[in-house]
Amino acid sequence: MSDSAEPAIPVSAHTLDAASIVATLDRLRERIVARFPHSGLQRVCGELAAAGRATSASVEALARPLIWLRALAGLIAAAWLAGMAMVLGEIDWADISRRADPAALAQGLDSAVNLVLLAGAAIWFLLTAETRLKRRRTLLALYRLRSFAHVIDMHQLTKDPTAVLGKLPPTAASPERRMSQFELARYLDYCAEMLALTAKLAALYAASTDDEQVMSAVNDVEDLASNLGRKIWQKIMILSQLDESGAKAG
Repeated sequence: MSDSAEPAIPVSAHTLDAASIVATLDRLRERIVARFPHSGLQRVCGELAAAGRATSASVEALARPLIWLRALAGLIAAAWLAGMAMVLGEIDWADISRRADPAALAQGLDSAVNLVLLAGAAIWFLLTAETRLKRRRTLLALYRLRSFAHVIDMHQLTKDPTAVLGKLPPTAASPERRMSQFELARYLDYCAEMLALTAKLAALYAASTDDEQVMSAVNDVEDLASNLGRKIWQKIMILSQLDESGAKAG
């Protein structure tokens, strides 16, 4: 049921290309505008294309190391190690071992070990700050894509394929339905395509990371888009069956 529109060919057969996804979204918006120029769906598609461009830039930025943060963490770690070495070098360990009783020595060693552990935890916190920062940015972007999936689903929610036949009288609370069977099929198809492309944008974030939280969030968006798309295709199948039934009746 799709219009004759070939998406851009990806750079690699096994790698998603952000530019190709954005180009496909732009072309999809043109197709929606051509059939439904005043629909809210074309505006959503335009916003999704803009989000796709932001996703492309964000993925590229996340793939680059944060040199300043790594340098800061390394500088602090080096300063701490140098300070510890200086302090330890000034201590007369032989004199301490002669004067201190075993209980006091054990207590001092315990305090020193705790200090080392706390300092090590602080250094580890700095060294992993880049991962946490990138994870936070990625999860916020994936949350936005998840919201897009729900908005797309809202646009097709009241599109009832059985109402196309017009045999049931509408009520005062019924939504306005002016689409023909062909137009409704195209509208639903556009929604399904937008959901699929939303999942592709989410998958871009999983291409260059092995972060379990990010991978889980990407899978959630893909599962959501797949489940919502499956409901749309059920409506499209109902339209096809109605079309076949009408042809046989004729």
